[in-house]
Amino acid sequence: MALKEFQAESKRLMDLMINSIYTHKEIFLRELISNASDAIDKLYYRTLEDGATGLSREDFFIRIDADKEARTITISDNGVGMTQEELDANLGVIAKSGSLQFKTEKEQKEDVDIIGQFGVGFYSAFMVSSRVRVESRAFGADSAYCWESAGLEGYEIAPCDKAEHGTTVTLWLKEDTEDEKYTEFADQYRVRQLVKRYSDYIRYPIRMEMQKSRLKEGTGTEGKEPEYETYFETDTLNSMVPIWKKAKSEVSDEEMHAFYKEKFYDWQDPLRIIRTSTEGAATYSALLFIPKTPPMDYYTREFEKGLQLYASGVLIMEKCGDLLPDCFSFVKGLVDSQDLSLNISREMLQHDRQLKLIAGRLEKKIASELKSMLTNDREKYEEFWKSFGLQLKFGMYNDYGAKKDELKDLVLFTTSKEKKLATLQEYTDRMPADQPVIYYGCGETPERILSLPQAEAILEKGYEILCLTDNVDEFALRVLEKYNEKEFKNIASDDLDLENPEEKEKTQKLSEDHKDMLAAMKEALGDKVKEVKVSAKLKSHPVCISTDGMISTEMEKVLNAMPAQEKIKAQRVLELNPEHPLFTKLQSLYEADKDKLKLYAEILYDQALLIEGIALDNPADYVQKVCGIL
Repeated sequence: MALKEFQAESKRLMDLMINSIYTHKEIFLRELISNASDAIDKLYYRTLEDGATGLSREDFFIRIDADKEARTITISDNGVGMTQEELDANLGVIAKSGSLQFKTEKEQKEDVDIIGQFGVGFYSAFMVSSRVRVESRAFGADSAYCWESAGLEGYEIAPCDKAEHGTTVTLWLKEDTEDEKYTEFADQYRVRQLVKRYSDYIRYPIRMEMQKSRLKEGTGTEGKEPEYETYFETDTLNSMVPIWKKAKSEVSDEEMHAFYKEKFYDWQDPLRIIRTSTEGAATYSALLFIPKTPPMDYYTREFEKGLQLYASGVLIMEKCGDLLPDCFSFVKGLVDSQDLSLNISREMLQHDRQLKLIAGRLEKKIASELKSMLTNDREKYEEFWKSFGLQLKFGMYNDYGAKKDELKDLVLFTTSKEKKLATLQEYTDRMPADQPVIYYGCGETPERILSLPQAEAILEKGYEILCLTDNVDEFALRVLEKYNEKEFKNIASDDLDLENPEEKEKTQKLSEDHKDMLAAMKEALGDKVKEVKVSAKLKSHPVCISTDGMISTEMEKVLNAMPAQEKIKAQRVLELNPEHPLFTKLQSLYEADKDKLKLYAEILYDQALLIEGIALDNPADYVQKVCGIL
């Protein structure tokens, strides 16, 4: 029969189909298996409609044969098959989808789950093969036909011999090059791997004759050397029924844990398993896992979030990042849906309403499961928090606090009460009635925070302090602003307002009486501080550093550690304890030796910085000053 040209707009379109649409060449096997599954589906639906085929679901299968010597791979099915006209229409016109037409005809009557829609998947075969032959016999037809093509030049259709209905696609693999090793696709173990990865949940058995080895009978015993023989055995390569489609009662915890560890490359059992499915505007099933510990690269730029995405059991994307918000990027798992709008290669999603609906529902489900764990299994939640709490705090701060209301009841902080973790709700529930705000302090450890001079007066009043030890903590609370109508207040702020009216009056009088001395100390420190003042918040400590304004010393530290042209500077205030003996010493120096007062001011300022955990600009200079007064 004469060579026929493809009825597409141009050969360039064919070239695009073969070379540009798909990211990985191995995808061809997924596409051909999906086509075979669709062909069986069509015949199976026909059995449901008229019951005249004499076939049951158990009769259907897909077979793969790989011949390394002949450099061929063959995919066969016993599905509906194609007539000569259908071969010409479906394979001669690029992007003509018989599956899409079938689905369109049936969807008014019933829910039809057909994988293929675009009619371009078949042409992925040309990515790895120099010639493709399709032998097909339509169900109920008396004759079979063969479609054959070597690519861009066109195709031929001719009668052929085929005893049974269905379709057989044979690929002659291209010659290997320095960059591409096409021979691998004729290796039975490589084929098994690809089926397992992309087509494990095709609903029909995918069978392949596997070459195996066994001990020859009568050898390896009674002193005889072991001898091995080769034999062939037909294996089913796919699982067929996804574990997430099985009822909970049908799957043990051990099976679920084994699935997780194998599928997501973890050596530990997951901390929690989340199963969810919905029908309606977005129909999907999801199987999610919260790991016990983060992967090595989790808190690095190299980490890639995302869930595996399946369309009717066929793997479409290894990691779909759009299904998870950043705050829950630690979640592993998969989503299987038949409602997704895929792009033409079925490797990527169109950003549409279904995807957003699924992502939104998964986010709520994860948040709900974490809340349940926090409420009902505190020990397990604190184990989770140790691994992923930092990510939730980042999530609360990111995007100007877009997720703060969703996450605020999930965050934990160590507090001054027994130095244990507490939620913000637990903190506010045990606040004394007269406590005006939620107090927090920043530092490397809870012990250092609680040893700060400012903490002493707050603890003396019976107030509890949140200990913020991560860089993001204060930024997260600033974004949150309030919790249960209580504002957050850094204990290093200069306006803690802890004094009673009598103490305020006394402080004001002292400030007025010693304003000249305070001004002299301010002059000695220059722009290092905004103010030097008398404080009533200090108890046993002589001095402390506080800040005026929105930027705290801790925020200054964090922001200045980031690459930026301009450095941030907090408005520091040096506070003096008028009840400490050192204050009397400062008064006498002001009256007798103003130069020495300047030296004392500089030393006290540096000491206050050290107490706050702030590195000195010139430690050697500080040591010299201390030695000078000793």
